[in-house]
Amino acid sequence: MTPAKHLILGMVLTGAAGLVDIVGFIELGGYFTSFMSGNTTQGAAALFNGEYSVLALTLTLIALFFLGSTIATFLATAQTRWSSTLVTGFTALAVAAALGLMVAGIPPEQSLLLLSLAAGAQNAILPARGTVRLGATFVTGTLYVAGQDLALALRGKSPKWRWLQHIAIWFALFGGAALGAWFYSHMGIRTLFIALAVYSAFFLAQTIRANRSRH
Repeated sequence: MTPAKHLILGMVLTGAAGLVDIVGFIELGGYFTSFMSGNTTQGAAALFNGEYSVLALTLTLIALFFLGSTIATFLATAQTRWSSTLVTGFTALAVAAALGLMVAGIPPEQSLLLLSLAAGAQNAILPARGTVRLGATFVTGTLYVAGQDLALALRGKSPKWRWLQHIAIWFALFGGAALGAWFYSHMGIRTLFIALAVYSAFFLAQTIRANRSRH
């Protein structure tokens, strides 16, 4: 079982991801900053229909997600006390850059592409604890593992309630997206400041912890 403290931290990060994704989804007109399966399907349909601007958009989102995951994993595996801090800082910087470009008047189909870079990076902020992926920006695999764990629990081969921890991560993404939609209806693009505050808080906490580990 994943310790409650780590599960809660993972839920907070996943909630932030849901908030970011719903803002991107609305502003980009139905395309995703973290759900690459959806973008892949939409891109394939666009290719078939000759909608090459849509194809370019989906492929760009996919490429940036891939790049974000690569950069973040490279930073996370540096094996220094600053690894997680650097990943969180990179994620926050990508969200801040997207928000700044949008406020400056750059169209969302250009500025908000950076949210996909952040989404790819966020998955490397927290390491998995037990079988639960913490701080995930997508939950298809999480739901599958929840079903696996429930089946194993029914056979007495896994902890009885561990499957609910996976469901909690799904609920965090759902809740974050729902809250994001509500805030967006009142605040518009400024909703991203909420996610940026979450990432900044994690960055500050990780910086303090890294400094303390020197002594």
